[in-house]
Amino acid sequence: MKKPLRKRKSVAGKAIASAPVEASFAAIVGMIQAAKQRTYQAVNTELVSLYWQIGEYISRKLESAEWGDGVVEELARYLARTQPGLRGFTRANLFRMRQFYDTYRMNKKVAPLVRQLPWTHNLIILSQCKIAAEREFYLRMAAREHWGKRELERQLRGALFERVVLNPTKVSPAVRQLHPSAQSLFKDSYVVEFLNLPDGHAEADLHDGLVQNLKTFLIELGRDFCFVGSEYPLQVGGRDFALDLLFFHRGLNCLVAIELKADRFEPEYLGKLEFYLEALDRDVRKPHERPSIGVLLCATKDSEVVEYALSRALSPALIAEYQTQLPDKTLLQAKLHEFYALNAPEESETVEPPARPRRLYKDKRT
Repeated sequence: MKKPLRKRKSVAGKAIASAPVEASFAAIVGMIQAAKQRTYQAVNTELVSLYWQIGEYISRKLESAEWGDGVVEELARYLARTQPGLRGFTRANLFRMRQFYDTYRMNKKVAPLVRQLPWTHNLIILSQCKIAAEREFYLRMAAREHWGKRELERQLRGALFERVVLNPTKVSPAVRQLHPSAQSLFKDSYVVEFLNLPDGHAEADLHDGLVQNLKTFLIELGRDFCFVGSEYPLQVGGRDFALDLLFFHRGLNCLVAIELKADRFEPEYLGKLEFYLEALDRDVRKPHERPSIGVLLCATKDSEVVEYALSRALSPALIAEYQTQLPDKTLLQAKLHEFYALNAPEESETVEPPARPRRLYKDKRT
């Protein structure tokens, strides 16, 4: 006969729940955390909506000439006097609310997005982004990736928008066929300045640094990436192989193999990655999972060499580079201005870069 579980005793002699019972309490904790998150989101939505309404009211009063700028300062003093303890309604903040409304009021696609983000995030994007497409890009990314304030600021410093527009992700035809949405989930370059890698570092230094800073690297990769293993063992034909890093992407429902190269991309690297993908799909992939994707993460790459190498690749693979320092944002902004002058004379209404933008190098094919 099975004996009932005994209660454990605490140091003070009071009975506490057994380990299996304590484990079941996690469901209650999950409910509490989910409710807290919903409450926070609801409060944030209402707060941002309030700032929108105030911004709209002030904007219309100023546009109609009912108010002058001095009236806004009087409003700030009135609120401070009649609503003691109310914070965030200084003259400067009231004008920010007006700017917030004026910036997005004509864009019906973007207006709902601003309510998904905290006010602080909105202010950062409003103050640091110069064009509508850039603002929309960061609004969507911050909402999708659930970036905190520090990560949003880091991505802005890293000029993610400029990098995405100027250098769309290079993928093989198999990626577009098997995983149509994958191209928007991967980057052409990943910034790993948090590793503090020296010049002339070895592949082992890169690998060890990424494993030791896995949490930060997962944020850089993007939401829905889950770590599976480092130097993941694969056995083929009696020989042992080790894949540098293996992840799983929940949204794509597939394994993601990452091979590291601390030098320039060479076409022969792609063959080894395809071999690993075949081994993963035959021996590791589960029946309900989709075909694996491979990522070659190199120190540098030539865009034309990459295009040639990927054009006839049979496996779903892509080639990206890693940057050990934050890029020069001023230089990238100048290149972006030149790019728009060549390809988009008028400011685009969407943040999605074209799948195959006009080449910045001369096409040698006839």
